[in-house]
Amino acid sequence: MIPHPRRPADHTPTIESSAEDLLTRLHDLNQDDPRAHDLRERVVILYQPLVNRIARDYSGKGEPLEDLKQTAMVGLVKAVRGFDPGRGKPFIAYMRPTVTGEIKRHFRDRTWAVRVPRQHQENRIRMRRIIGEFQQHQARTPSLAELAERMGMSERETGDVVQASEAYRCLSLDMPDSTEGDDDTGPQLQDHLGRVDKGFEHVIQRETLKPALDDLNERERTILHLRFFGDHTQAEIADRLGCSQMHISRLLKGTLEHLREKVGESGTALPAPGPQN
Repeated sequence: MIPHPRRPADHTPTIESSAEDLLTRLHDLNQDDPRAHDLRERVVILYQPLVNRIARDYSGKGEPLEDLKQTAMVGLVKAVRGFDPGRGKPFIAYMRPTVTGEIKRHFRDRTWAVRVPRQHQENRIRMRRIIGEFQQHQARTPSLAELAERMGMSERETGDVVQASEAYRCLSLDMPDSTEGDDDTGPQLQDHLGRVDKGFEHVIQRETLKPALDDLNERERTILHLRFFGDHTQAEIADRLGCSQMHISRLLKGTLEHLREKVGESGTALPAPGPQN
């Protein structure tokens, strides 16, 4: 019987073997060699689908998928440039941690609205996992004490992590207030911000002057009230009290000097008597 001829072996290169071959050739070239640029591009194209799958594993965590893919591609390019075939390690074993490390660095350095210590960033990831597991089993959100116990931290340290987690995303003050409806023309969040009361700067002055004002007689207090609170001129005050304008001017000047002596070194500034008319 004539033996059946053996089918020739399939020598079609796999992605890994093709990339390893390209990287070996790349390692022998100067980085500025035009052929090196072409080889790097071919390796990147070969591994782009795998890198995109790695990026999708990190989707759903608050970052757009396209941003994650771009970050993963940066990691792939770094892996291509840093890989040394002479160490005997397959490229994919070197590439995976390089890409995932680049993505994790992106989450750590680029996604926080406010910079917080790295320890809090890492504990936030662990805290989110613990909260998710707790909610799944208990059907409620854990208390601070329960969360601290499961994280192996004090309640104060856990509270710091919770507070730091709120800095991961900040709302724009230009956003519409969702509690006021969905109309974009409605009030914005910045409309609810508090404003500085201009009267606060006068509180210390008033409180400092109260004891000194108690030492004045009824006529002196009346003159001060009409001049500085009623905005009356000295002539109007004189007509109201039945005396001369010159007398009112002397009384007002003497009263203010008396108050200045009473407040002493408190730093409270008293107004000048102002125009006579």
